[in-house]
Amino acid sequence: MAEKSLNDSINMTGTLVQFQTDMRRGYANGSLGIIVSGLSWLISAIVAYQYSASQAVWTLLIGGMLIHPVSILLYKTIGLSGNHTKGNPLGNLGMEGTIFMIMCIPIAFGLSLQHTQWFFQGMLLIIGGRYLTFSSIYGIKLYWILGAVLGIAACLLFKNNVQPFGTLLTGALIEILFGLFMFLSFQRNNKNI
Repeated sequence: MAEKSLNDSINMTGTLVQFQTDMRRGYANGSLGIIVSGLSWLISAIVAYQYSASQAVWTLLIGGMLIHPVSILLYKTIGLSGNHTKGNPLGNLGMEGTIFMIMCIPIAFGLSLQHTQWFFQGMLLIIGGRYLTFSSIYGIKLYWILGAVLGIAACLLFKNNVQPFGTLLTGALIEILFGLFMFLSFQRNNKNI
């Protein structure tokens, strides 16, 4: 019943807090998307270790394209909508951030032509920057920390000339751990949903 009244009140004249609450409820704080992204990094790390860094580049790109549909499937599996209420402008902000991230991928790919590991370090920076907007989308300041941790990790990995496997594994661990924390936080705060 509470969700119906929230949905009824969401329209273009809703408050930022209402919009953020709607996003948190529909996407479990964005947690499953972070976990699926982390799993994409982990699979890419395995590909880099078993095969080659260039194949890991393509694995990460293809995995990145699957993050949203796989996450939606997981949200629905656990009984969440995996969607936000129509008219919630924060949904547009999420899409705009995704488009900006996609526009930055050619920069990371160009870096890979110099040194393959730079692709992965560049992607950590790009994704970390995207997570900063999630703080506004979900109203969760922990996204600033996630973005900062990914950005700092990228810089340290670059400075220390860490090879692709190490960078991919670092990205995977950061995202999976943050995603699990976000999911547990969502469950703790929404026991009645």
